[in-house]
Amino acid sequence: MGKVVIAHGYGMNGGEHWYSAAGEEFAAEGHEVRIPNFPEPFAPEADVWLRELEEEAAGAPAGETVLVGHSLGGVNVLRLLQRHDTEAEGAFAGVVLVASMSGEVGYDALAPFFTPEFDWRRIRRAAREFRVLHAADDPVTGEATGEHVLRFVRELGAEARVTASGGHFPSAGESRLELPDAVRLIREVL
Repeated sequence: MGKVVIAHGYGMNGGEHWYSAAGEEFAAEGHEVRIPNFPEPFAPEADVWLRELEEEAAGAPAGETVLVGHSLGGVNVLRLLQRHDTEAEGAFAGVVLVASMSGEVGYDALAPFFTPEFDWRRIRRAAREFRVLHAADDPVTGEATGEHVLRFVRELGAEARVTASGGHFPSAGESRLELPDAVRLIREVL
């Protein structure tokens, strides 16, 4: 059995939205599931979130671990991959990025997560497979949604699923208790 680590986004916690249902499904199959609660979700600190994610991802061999990042959690996953010692620990089994960003989106509070620039080649080597789930009507990435998705495809060799609607899975003020598309993509790389 493998390990699944789900990293939540800005303003959220690990017990909200689709994270719990997805985690319960994989745990019922015998997989170890970790859904950390990053501190200060409305005032995130990039270094603190990254340390927390590294602790949650530790333990199981990288080759048996799938990293899932939603929104800013996906950016955090990219930072973890950029620091990962692939030579010593091997590549992660896979990565699923849900409504994540490949670059800044104009929110000053999130800017530290995007500095320095991503080392796409290093990130690409740190996982065997990448999947992306995004909605065309995502209000966070807005008109640049296609650019974010294409950067993941081009730089990481990711397979992308873009839905016509879905917002930010969920958008601010909404709740989304299940996200079958994300579960399917996790299963593909597990």
